[in-house]
Amino acid sequence: MTAIAVLGSTNMDLVAYVPKAPRLGETVTGRAFRTVPGGKGANQAVAAARAGGEVVMIGAVGADEFGVRLRSALTAARVDTAALRTVEGASGTAHITVDDEGGNSIIVIPGANAAVTGLEAGDEARIAAAGALLLQLELPLSAVLAGARAARAHGVRTVLTPAPARPLPADLLAATDLLVPNEHEAAALTGLTDPLQAAEALLADVPEVVVTLGAAGVLYAARGREPLTVPAPRVRAMDTTAAGDTFVGALAVALGEGRPMPEALRWASAAAALSVQRPGAQDSMPTRAETDAFAAAQRGAAS
Repeated sequence: MTAIAVLGSTNMDLVAYVPKAPRLGETVTGRAFRTVPGGKGANQAVAAARAGGEVVMIGAVGADEFGVRLRSALTAARVDTAALRTVEGASGTAHITVDDEGGNSIIVIPGANAAVTGLEAGDEARIAAAGALLLQLELPLSAVLAGARAARAHGVRTVLTPAPARPLPADLLAATDLLVPNEHEAAALTGLTDPLQAAEALLADVPEVVVTLGAAGVLYAARGREPLTVPAPRVRAMDTTAAGDTFVGALAVALGEGRPMPEALRWASAAAALSVQRPGAQDSMPTRAETDAFAAAQRGAAS
């Protein structure tokens, strides 16, 4: 079983479903509201666990009702929460609007995540024992950098999702093995709107890049190799909230199992395609058996 460490955020997602997202200054009537466990770190942890990985979550929740629910959700997904601290104050929250086309907009309030400024006792050993470390940018950069440095020191593959997009320190990029931005994040990092040009520019700082393109699939670029585009399965999207996190978690498992990159990308894309057909974040993430079956069906339809 692939061992994966996740150093990242946990948030309670407060999700409003609306026919059309409001413009600035506009009030609209929604059709439903849900509170569901999320956070990019926790989402990737659950996605990797459901994909068949053995996952440990490093981060923090608040001493509130949301914190209890966030921890319970990870435990229910068989994620090891021994390194998930409880700190005073509120847990992180994400305020999400989902429209009838499946698009979303998100406001994140860090809460307890802001207390994670570095590694705690035992965290480096947990990272060293993993095959991959998954990082995002919903924690303070000091913690992200500490995790990346620990992974590099122990020869652990570092997979960084640069979201929310912000300028990245050179020493963080130097400790990153695989960068996985979406097309908007790739453009924000490089100033280039063409995904291929952006990916090639990012290769100056990291050895491998996967740019996720939503319904258009994913673009893979690596130093010394021809770029590769993998189309996404054609499905009707209901909620794209956690598609990227589902993709990253599944990709980390597939790569940890030694699958070639093209196969790993197709399998992770199948997991993401399943997730967008269901509402919610972690609730939408498929099991390994579901992803295997869907990926096999896609291969059969293509042959």
